[in-house]
Amino acid sequence: MIQLDGNALTLKDLVQIARHHEKISIDEKSKKLIQQASLFVEDVVKHDQAVYGINTGFGHLAHVKINKNQVEELQINLLKSHACGVGEPLPIEVVRAMMTLRINALIKGYSGITLETILKLAEYLNENIIPVVFEKGSLGASGDLALLSHMSLPLVGLGEVYYQNERLDTMKALEKANIKPLPKLKAKEGLSLINGTQGMSAIGGLVLYDAMNLLKIANLSLSLTMEALGGVMDAYHPVVHQIRNQNGQIDVAKEVVENLKGSQHVTKQNEMRVQDAYSLRCAPQVHGASLDAFRHIFDIVEREMNAVTDNPILLLDENIAVSAGNFHGQPLALAFDYMAIALSELANISERRIERMVNPHLSCGLPPFLAKHSGLNSGFMIVQYTAASLVSENKVLSHPASVDSIPSSANQEDHVSMGAISARKAKSILENTRKVIAIELLTAAQALDFREQKKLGIRTQKAYQFIRHFIPFIEHDEPLYPYMHQIEKIISDESFIHNIFEGTDDL
Repeated sequence: MIQLDGNALTLKDLVQIARHHEKISIDEKSKKLIQQASLFVEDVVKHDQAVYGINTGFGHLAHVKINKNQVEELQINLLKSHACGVGEPLPIEVVRAMMTLRINALIKGYSGITLETILKLAEYLNENIIPVVFEKGSLGASGDLALLSHMSLPLVGLGEVYYQNERLDTMKALEKANIKPLPKLKAKEGLSLINGTQGMSAIGGLVLYDAMNLLKIANLSLSLTMEALGGVMDAYHPVVHQIRNQNGQIDVAKEVVENLKGSQHVTKQNEMRVQDAYSLRCAPQVHGASLDAFRHIFDIVEREMNAVTDNPILLLDENIAVSAGNFHGQPLALAFDYMAIALSELANISERRIERMVNPHLSCGLPPFLAKHSGLNSGFMIVQYTAASLVSENKVLSHPASVDSIPSSANQEDHVSMGAISARKAKSILENTRKVIAIELLTAAQALDFREQKKLGIRTQKAYQFIRHFIPFIEHDEPLYPYMHQIEKIISDESFIHNIFEGTDDL
């Protein structure tokens, strides 16, 4: 069980909860903070002073005062009216991450939500009663309103959930689970539930975790390609990278050298040629820049995972409620656009290495398109086409969402982040990039089988054997898509990384 305290949640923890259904608890100190903040809200309602979101309307309607006997109805109406998501439902793992992140933000004691409501959300998470949340509809300020509204509806028995592998009306699922919904929401609780960045944080955080793992696999596919093409190792000399002063570059070069330790397939300057093309020689510079980007984004994401992101914020020590803008997703929107670009570059350079292996003018003696009987067989010709198509699609998707803004709520909310779109685009690019890198691994294994059987590197040998356990050498043309799909599935499983890189940890 992972204990949440609003301050120490890590991306690794989030993955354990989202994907591996680790249960959560809330620490005792946080419970006291929650109760103190909810008493503050009760006091505001009792004294009838106008405080945004507690006894006023929302957005442009903030000037409309709500009668004290209607503040609970106001919160339910907020969830109902804001649940306007469209598109496909988000994966269960993403919604589990959203629930975790929202709980972790609310327990810091700045929101005014009751302990009862937070415990109910935690109960749903622990019992795996997961709201159906539609992927599109967020502007990224005031937070992910539409997405978080769908997440919150089931707390009061509305909306739909996934339970025991079924998509059900919430009340049917709760009856099966013998769990009761909340009878009502108190003042500010609806707003506290939906006014935050946890939709984009959940989507983008899981993409980031996968991106950092995928980078290690990209370094591995690069290493296999170096062996397939007799790459020149002088360009990976540690001093070359140290004097550049870029940490990602230094670390990538070091990892590739470790991958290739003991290899008899790589070469030295003037052994076969003076130097390699950029896609081999400059790979540490390119992969390393993506690694530096991911590390920067990792820092932003983990800070946001432990942040207060709703509105208004209750400052109990000063006895005030401050209406501000912590729900604005700009820090994440920019970060996830950056992540999309960094992922795209991994695919761009990988596709160029694929081309070098299949192109007889560039492959240092390999048969055209890696076909044993070229002409009669087309071999891996169209494999490269597929990679090129994915790379081209990534270029379109890499256009930043964060540079756009559409005013909403009668121009009260006149600048928005589009952070949820940034996160979803990054997810699409991650999936495309994983496919390209899978193709490079498949291609490099095929290419190596045409080379003299010499010793591979310490890690590339493991990778080659792992691939060949599932996928044979392609001697005659046959449908290649099952192998392409299979190798993508192989590298999507974390066990692949654990088997190759046992004892290493970048997160």
